Amino acid sequence: PRDVRSEIIVVDFSSPNIAKEMHVGHLRSTIIGEVSCRILEYVGHTVNRVNHVGDWGTQFGMLIQYLGEEFSGDEYPNITDLTVFYKNAKARFDEDADFKKSSQLNVVKLQGGDEHCLKTWKLLCDISRKEFEKVYKRLDVTIQECGESFYNSKIPAVIQEFDDAGLVRVEEGGAKCVFIPKFQSPLMLQKSDGGFGYDSTDMAALKHRLFTLGATRIIVITDYSQADHFAMCNTAAAKIGWLETQKKSKGIIPRLEHIGFGTVQGEDGQRFKTRSGDTVRLVDLLDEAVSRMERNLHDRIADKKASITTEQVPSVAAALGYGAVKYFDLNRNPTSNYKFSYDDMLNENGNTAIYLLYAHARLESICGKAIDKHNCNVDDLIAAKKEIVIGDAYERNLAFQLQLFADMVEETLEDLYPCHVCSFLYKTSGMVSVFLDKCKVLGTPEMESRLLLCRATAIVMRQCFDLLAIRYPMRI
Repeated sequence: PRDVRSEIIVVDFSSPNIAKEMHVGHLRSTIIGEVSCRILEYVGHTVNRVNHVGDWGTQFGMLIQYLGEEFSGDEYPNITDLTVFYKNAKARFDEDADFKKSSQLNVVKLQGGDEHCLKTWKLLCDISRKEFEKVYKRLDVTIQECGESFYNSKIPAVIQEFDDAGLVRVEEGGAKCVFIPKFQSPLMLQKSDGGFGYDSTDMAALKHRLFTLGATRIIVITDYSQADHFAMCNTAAAKIGWLETQKKSKGIIPRLEHIGFGTVQGEDGQRFKTRSGDTVRLVDLLDEAVSRMERNLHDRIADKKASITTEQVPSVAAALGYGAVKYFDLNRNPTSNYKFSYDDMLNENGNTAIYLLYAHARLESICGKAIDKHNCNVDDLIAAKKEIVIGDAYERNLAFQLQLFADMVEETLEDLYPCHVCSFLYKTSGMVSVFLDKCKVLGTPEMESRLLLCRATAIVMRQCFDLLAIRYPMRI
């Protein structure tokens, strides 16, 4: 892209809660965020990949209390146990007044640095991180944790700054609020009991990202229901003068953005859940796609329709399965809801990752056959600086499509919607199919030029797959 000024950018994404497993609801934020980071980094921006995990707040009081009562010994409970613990702790918190009181005291102790409470809190965080990493490894996601607890000590100064600017109104009960025009509810910087909530933490995070990290663009990726909350935070930041201050020092008004995404639904149009009504674990959802692809690939090998060995099935199935889940989500406007369907996403035909990955593998297969059957290596052609000669309309269409890659990147940089990359990739794959059907490559006078066009197309497709964090097998 032309004239891209390098910036420091914060992308806040994924953000699961400590002591809870990642579920299907975390899929969209995690993969949209990863793609956003990759696109921004691709054009030279410095990107802070922030995992704003829920690692602070009143829920830890009840978890510390419940773990203390129910768990003893030095060994760690596993995350499945913690998920059950969370549900049981919540039930006790709602039903048992003494338990609730002890839990609330634990919150005060935790915030005051009590050794036992901090030890239990760190235990919960460590176990959760290990489970989160299993998901991130499957999805090829790189992210740096900077949770709610990090900002706790920074909140009082932010409240004082708003108070000094005359923007704080103390409501009945003592809550300190900032009222934002056009919004009915205010930002509550401090609760009536003196505690801090999401509003407090997010304003402290916003200031830290602007002034400490020096970000000139901040993108937060959550479900659409939080759009008003972030609109209020961003308006408050402008109201107190943070954006104008940064304009003076950076020469640019920082862009504060929220990408809100829709819901992953089941076949019934409701939130995607298991048959028992539980939220679907993200690890299980991803691994099921891989299992289905493994069965499919073994069948193809048995029918002699595959170019891989049995030993290669696990790695190829992982690339196809994880890629299929990602692409099915990314290939749509993030604001829309969609129905999750393994059958649709794993289809070899249509606008799916499987179709695209097969199209790419077909190009590389042709380059391989050129070596085996015609002693013509495309890498040698490239080294010899051979040129692509366009003589056919189908060649011209494909070559012109490749030229539009930079335009696609520029368009994507504006709203960071991965669907632009998906659309380009699908259109390219369609042109590949037509080109290969209409223009014979091997054993023709045009072989060298057409092999170069095949390789150029494969390179562009691989760049798109990289931007989408989708692995691409060279053979399938």
